[in-house]
Amino acid sequence: MILLSCRRSDKQRRLRAIRSLLADAMPDQAMPDSIMPTHASSVLAALPDSMLTALSLLPDPSQPLTLLTRHSVRERADGQGFASYDLPLTPMGRQLALEWGFHLSRQSGRQIAHCISSPIQRCVDTASLMLQGQKHTDQISIPIEFLVLEQDVQHTGLLVEPGSFVVDVEQAGPLFRQHGPLKFINHFLDEALPGMKAPREGVHDILRMLHQHQQSEHNQLLLAVSHDTILAALLAVMAGHRNITWDDWPEMMEGVFLWFEGEQFANSQIHWVWRGQRHSKHIDALWVHKDMMDDQIP
Repeated sequence: MILLSCRRSDKQRRLRAIRSLLADAMPDQAMPDSIMPTHASSVLAALPDSMLTALSLLPDPSQPLTLLTRHSVRERADGQGFASYDLPLTPMGRQLALEWGFHLSRQSGRQIAHCISSPIQRCVDTASLMLQGQKHTDQISIPIEFLVLEQDVQHTGLLVEPGSFVVDVEQAGPLFRQHGPLKFINHFLDEALPGMKAPREGVHDILRMLHQHQQSEHNQLLLAVSHDTILAALLAVMAGHRNITWDDWPEMMEGVFLWFEGEQFANSQIHWVWRGQRHSKHIDALWVHKDMMDDQIP
């Protein structure tokens, strides 16, 4: 019995270690983690420029909207750029999530009506703080330590790995370590990695979930918080790309706004705003690679 218990414990530790390899993976950017900004504009300066630009491209507030975003600024990863799932948000990352929630609500004319998140704590905290931020007019004076209300956030396995694209973590994890995040994602986009869903299958599952959770009332927003590898793969498939670079990689607190037209997912039109550009496709068109479509042009 003792031997069996030890073996199970060893396997559990190994699986946890492999799962950690699938956490946020982009090399850390220079970020003054130890500096707490003293006013809202300096905090929002840490927000990726694309997010403020996107606000002018959103549809009328009568259209319910979804924001699928990477979590806010976390503590630094290890020397190889691999970020454990245990890494929390920095103090500035917590403040940024709070104030982005406030700014987003005011500038978009929408209220965050529902939050779904990866169960990893930094994602849950990001969602909770954004939700709380929209409720206050004086963000700077709020004691942040009292604002994380996890009961307001629904956890989902489709916004974390394993779950969204990974089906066998013991197969996929070592490949992630071997290739590194960017090469791993590019191999995956070419449908060449074991232990993974087909790229379009994973995207289908995520978008169907977002469609199911989308809000039905005017001036409402669904907030979904996830990780960089998941966003990178999703956006690449939606754009029809089989290869991406670090320039395409989502930054911390960067996300995509999207909305659906049509009550039935299979017959819906999806619209999205990503890095200053607005896109639109019928949902069926997402399952065709861009190079395959190019081949059909006479």
